[in-house]
Amino acid sequence: MNIHEYQAKTLLKEFGVPVGAGQPAFTVEEAVAAARSLPGPVYVVKSQIHAGGRGKGRFKEASAGDKGGVRLARSMEEVERFAREMLGATLVTVQTGPAGKEVGRLYVEDGCAIAREFYLSMLVDRTTSRVAVVVSTEGGMDIEEVAHKTPEKIVSFSVDPATGVMPHHGRRVARALGLSADLAKHAAELIKQLYAAFTTRDMAMLEINPLVVTEQGELRCLDAKISFDSNALFRQPGVLKLRDLSEEDDKEIEASKYDLNYIALEGEIGCMVNGAGLAMATMDIIKLYGATPANFLDVGGGATKDKVAAAFKIITSDPNVKGILVNIFGGIMRCDVIAEGVVAAVREVGLSVPLVVRLEGTNVELGKKIIADAKLNVLSADDLDDAAQKIVRAVRKEAA
Repeated sequence: MNIHEYQAKTLLKEFGVPVGAGQPAFTVEEAVAAARSLPGPVYVVKSQIHAGGRGKGRFKEASAGDKGGVRLARSMEEVERFAREMLGATLVTVQTGPAGKEVGRLYVEDGCAIAREFYLSMLVDRTTSRVAVVVSTEGGMDIEEVAHKTPEKIVSFSVDPATGVMPHHGRRVARALGLSADLAKHAAELIKQLYAAFTTRDMAMLEINPLVVTEQGELRCLDAKISFDSNALFRQPGVLKLRDLSEEDDKEIEASKYDLNYIALEGEIGCMVNGAGLAMATMDIIKLYGATPANFLDVGGGATKDKVAAAFKIITSDPNVKGILVNIFGGIMRCDVIAEGVVAAVREVGLSVPLVVRLEGTNVELGKKIIADAKLNVLSADDLDDAAQKIVRAVRKEAA
C-alpha cells in the first residue's frame, strides 16, 4: 500500500525525522491558507499522486501549464495560480504511464535553501532477509539511471535485525555522503530514526529523494515516498486509514475485498491462475505467442466458489479484455471448485469473449465434467502451451 508525500512526512515526524513545515490542500482556498501559515517567502506547491517523477511530469490539460507537478511559488498569487492549474488536472509522469493520474490534493510546503542533495532509501532485501540501506551523493536524480551509468556512486548495506542500527552504520552513511562533524552525527541519528519508522510501521520501501543539506547546515528530508507491506496492514490500523482509494484501480480495490492478488495491466488477455509462480509463467507464455496479459490474478490455494466467481467478474469488467485464460493446477486448490466458480460467474455476467480453461490436478475430471455439462462456449486445453496458443488464436480471430 502506498501513501502520499504529506502523509509520509507526518508519519516520519512522529519518529523525529527532520522534514519541512507544510500543509495538505484539497481546494485552491486551502492551498492559499496553507501558504499563509508558513514562514515563506518561498513556497513549494506539490501535486499529490502515487507516482514518482512529479517534478518532471507534464499535465495533459493546456490550461495547467508546462511547469510540472512540483512548482516554486514566490507569492500568494503564484500559490493560488498554481493550485488552480494543478487541482483536477491530469499529471503524466514516467511512473503513471500515458494515462496519467488526476491531481485531487496538493501539499504546500515551506521553501528550502539547498546546499547539497543526496539519495537515501531503505527496503527489504529478500536475499539477506534484512533491511537494506541505499545511499548516493546523486540525490534528486533518477536513481535507476545512476545505478546504470555510475554504479560506484551508490553505496548499500544491510542491517542485522538482532542489533538494529549501530554506530558503524551511521559512520558508513556519513562517509558515503562526504559528511563530517555535526552533519555526520545528524546523519547517524537520521538512520536510527528512519530504521525505527521502517520496522515499527511495517514498511516495504522508504525513499528520501532528495535528502538535502540546507544552507543553514541542517539535514532535511525534502521528499518522502513510503510503501507498506500489505500483509502486515492488519496490525497497522493507523496506516490503513491513510489509504487513498482514488489512487487505486477500481478492479484492484474490488479484488482486495475477496483477498485476491490482482494487478491490472494493459494487455488484452485476462488471466485467472492459482499460485504466483504459475501466474507469472502464464503471462510469459501469452507474451511468447505474441499477445499481452491484461492482469496478474492469483486466486490462491484455498479459493472458494464465490471467490473464483468474483475473480471472473473482475476480469470481465475490464473493457480491454478480449479473451480469458483460466489456468489451474489443483494441488490444494480443487479443480471442481474452480469449475463451479467459473460456471456460476459466466451464467451471472455472461460471456462475450473467448474463454480457454486448462485444469490439472485434484478432481480434474470432475472439474472438466462440470464445465462440459454446463454447455458453455468454453475451449478446453490439455496443457499450458496448448491453452496459450488457443486463447491467442481465438482473440486474433475475434479481432479479424
